Amino acid sequence: MNNIFKGAGVALVTPFKEDKSIDFDALRKLVRLQLDGKTDFLVVQGTTGESPALSWEEKLQILQTVIDENAGRLKIVFGVGGNNTLAIGETLKKVPAGVDGILSVSPYYNKPTQQGIIEHYTHIAACTDLPIILYNVPGRTGSNVLPTTTIELAKIPNIVAVKEASGSMEQIMEIIRLCPDGFEVLSGDDAITLPLIASGAVGVISVVNNAFPELFNQMIHEALEGNYTAARKKHLDLLPVTKMLFEEGNPGGVKVALETRGILSGHLRLPLVPVSNSLKQRIVTETNRLIHA
Repeated sequence: MNNIFKGAGVALVTPFKEDKSIDFDALRKLVRLQLDGKTDFLVVQGTTGESPALSWEEKLQILQTVIDENAGRLKIVFGVGGNNTLAIGETLKKVPAGVDGILSVSPYYNKPTQQGIIEHYTHIAACTDLPIILYNVPGRTGSNVLPTTTIELAKIPNIVAVKEASGSMEQIMEIIRLCPDGFEVLSGDDAITLPLIASGAVGVISVVNNAFPELFNQMIHEALEGNYTAARKKHLDLLPVTKMLFEEGNPGGVKVALETRGILSGHLRLPLVPVSNSLKQRIVTETNRLIHA
C-alpha cells in the first residue's frame, strides 16, 4: 500500500459556540475555506481539533459534517489514537465510510518502550484496512518514536507514512534516508516544513493552514516542485505568525487568526483557555497584514 497523503494537509480545528457546544455552521465554513484555498487533504480530530475534550459521539458528528461539506473532493484522514491499545483497535473497527486514512498518535503517558510502540501499532494496524499515518510528537506523548522503530513499522503494509513532530531535523532526515518505497514522511511542525521538503518529505499536516491556506498551500507546492526561491519568500512571510500561533499553545492562537478572518469564534473547551490579550492583538495585526497583502 502506497502513501496517498501528500502536499498540504490541514489539522482542522473544532469551532465552538459561546456555550462550548460545537458550531457546525462554522465548521462547514472552515472546510469551504480549505477547498477554496486548495488544501490537499483534511485531517479531522487531531490534537488541533481538541480531540481529548470531545466525546466519541461528537467526534462522529464532526466527521460526518466534514464528509458532507467536502463532498468527496479531498481525502479525509481521521484521528484515532491513544494509550489503550485494545480500545483503539475496537474503535478502528467502527470508523464510518468516507474516511480515507487514519492518523494515530504514539501512546502517551504510559511511556512504552520502543518494542511496546511496535506492538501497539502492529495490533491496531491489524484492526483496519485503512492506511495509517503514524504520529510522533514527543512533546505531547512523553516518549520519542526512534527512527529504527518507525522503519520497522514501515514494513507493515497499511502503515504508509509518519507525521514527524519530534523537532529533530537529524532524526527526521534519518527516517527519510531509510524509509522503504511506499512509506513517506510528512512534517508535523509548520516552522520546519520547507527544509524538510527540501530533504525529501512529501508534505505536511499543518496548523497554520487552517487560517492561511491560500499562502501556505502555494508555499508547499512551490517547494514540492523545486521552486525554492518562491517557496522561501512565502515561508519567511508566514514565519512570524507561525511562531505566534504556538506561543501560548495550540489551537488557541490559530483560532484567533480564524476569528479575525470571520470563519469562527475563538472559543476553546477547558482545560484550554484563550490566549492573552497582548498575544491576541499581535496575531490579529499579523493576520490582517497577511490576508490583505
